[in-house]
Amino acid sequence: MSDADSLLEPLRARPADSALFFDVDGTLAPIVGDPAQAAVPEGTRHELERLADTYRLVAAVSGRPGDEARRIVDVDSVVYIGNHGLELDPRAAEFAPALAELRDSVARPAEDKGLSLTFHFRNADDEAAAVAELERVAAQARERGLDARWGRKVLEVRPPVEADKGTAVRALIAEGSVRRALYAGDDTTDLDAFEALAATGLEAAVRVAVGSDEAPPELIDAADLLVSGPEALAELLRRL
Repeated sequence: MSDADSLLEPLRARPADSALFFDVDGTLAPIVGDPAQAAVPEGTRHELERLADTYRLVAAVSGRPGDEARRIVDVDSVVYIGNHGLELDPRAAEFAPALAELRDSVARPAEDKGLSLTFHFRNADDEAAAVAELERVAAQARERGLDARWGRKVLEVRPPVEADKGTAVRALIAEGSVRRALYAGDDTTDLDAFEALAATGLEAAVRVAVGSDEAPPELIDAADLLVSGPEALAELLRRL
């Protein structure tokens, strides 16, 4: 991978033309056993406030609902896009009945995000059994015409519309007339955003993988920079 400072320099040189995009859980906020307890550390929030005052755009692009991402990050000057970009696509709401039907038809509790469902198995006593159960849930979701995707210790079920973190990033870049950008993430859903940066014809693009024991190898392979976790990412923010 290239030297971090040489990659960051084009953004630092022209912050008025540059955007910074971040996943939330596992990127800005450390992963915790109970998702409801997730929070961005105070030092990271301070850096985000500083960057939002300097850069054209600072955005959090999360799998959580946008208002929940806002609560966790707790920086008013950051732009929040939730549900993997589904909140930008009005077609997603058409699948609410199918999502509710799936939620009510399975015994395993789901985190209901309105436009999507998340089934967690991080704290399962028997992870193999939990995954087998969720494979059946994924099959039921697909039978209902829904999209089922695996992430870090989760199964996510979403409407089958062309909306993901990549489409969200593309929309924000176009709306803000951004010429240079950075995206940081830790999971497979962040690959869509990596691909968006590569495809939008930016003058400079930096893709940061936030590593962990659970980080998907393909995300690390696609990254320009690798940091060891949310604390290391906070240190990188201080260099912007």
